[in-house]
Amino acid sequence: MKLNVTKHKRTVHVTKIEKVDSTSLNFDFFAKFSSKEKEAFYREFAVLIKSGVDFNQSLQILASQQKSKKIKKILTTINTDVIAGNTLFDALKKHTEFSPYEYYSIKIGEETRKLAEGLTQLQLFFARKIKMKRQLISVITYPAFVLGITFLVLYFMLNYIVPMFSSVFKQFGSELPSITKFVIQLSENFNTIMLSIVVVVMTIIAFHKYYKHNNRYRDTIGSILLKIPFLGKFMQKIYISRFCQSLSLLLGAKTPLITSLELTKEMIVFYPMQKAVDEIKQDILKGNTLATSLQKHKIFPKKLISLVGIGEQTNELDTMFHKLNDQYNDEIDHTTKMVGTILEPLIIIIIGFLVGFILISMYTPMFDLSKVIG
Repeated sequence: MKLNVTKHKRTVHVTKIEKVDSTSLNFDFFAKFSSKEKEAFYREFAVLIKSGVDFNQSLQILASQQKSKKIKKILTTINTDVIAGNTLFDALKKHTEFSPYEYYSIKIGEETRKLAEGLTQLQLFFARKIKMKRQLISVITYPAFVLGITFLVLYFMLNYIVPMFSSVFKQFGSELPSITKFVIQLSENFNTIMLSIVVVVMTIIAFHKYYKHNNRYRDTIGSILLKIPFLGKFMQKIYISRFCQSLSLLLGAKTPLITSLELTKEMIVFYPMQKAVDEIKQDILKGNTLATSLQKHKIFPKKLISLVGIGEQTNELDTMFHKLNDQYNDEIDHTTKMVGTILEPLIIIIIGFLVGFILISMYTPMFDLSKVIG
């Protein structure tokens, strides 16, 4: 198949568009467009666009480099849509592998004629995401391993050791301490408790999947998450960083503030932030300043509001949002590292408490019996 596409007096020859047979995807069905692959995709796409290569050639080159047949098919389909006259935004939006943050970033780049910059921002976004994921994995790996071993130890103790002690205690027929009675009851009902926990977790997951697109449910869950100590602040920083990054790119491209807020709302999937941005947009339409509108919403810190006010006065909002984005990204990195410092000793303390609690509950009656016998 041969297509001739003329753009800016340049003829691009696409010699072959591969038709991927569905049967060849059997072993590639569960392949995902991972963050690492997306980071490479956006980085290389930005380089090609900056070099003057058009969409068609860029996408064809990127598709040919993919090892995953599923991802290759996605990029080939996107290329076909672009050739047919669709925007890159519309082509990406058809695929569930791309998030709203991604395809709205692409839309911003297309509308402001700064696609290469938008692609670079996405590349940096996924680079930070990969870095954060690696940090979290390095932080969580050891505690997760220890917790797994601890669970196996507790399972063994509650299913085998505690029943053995319980049978010994019954032979003596003496009154047992409250702590020992509690552990014995826990041992007798351990399997039922674990089954109940699994059922509850599965029910919560199913409920979440069913209502995850309901705005009232999203607002309630978002508000609860923001109130959780440490986790709430961490999530707040992540979405404020995205908020600042989006407005920095849009305002830097001279996009009107109202349009910038509308696009930013679409890019952020966290409902409390979306709701706040929508209300801010309505306030600005009534004649309020951005800083004044931000003050009405607790999700935005006072530091951000003050700096936005300065940015409005100096007419350098885009620069101010760029600096704020860098600051919040640094804070996110610091917080991620701090988690590792705190989590490891905390896990050890919890494990020591659990094991010690069971051992004390079992040996306390033994000491009492030894006194009676003595």
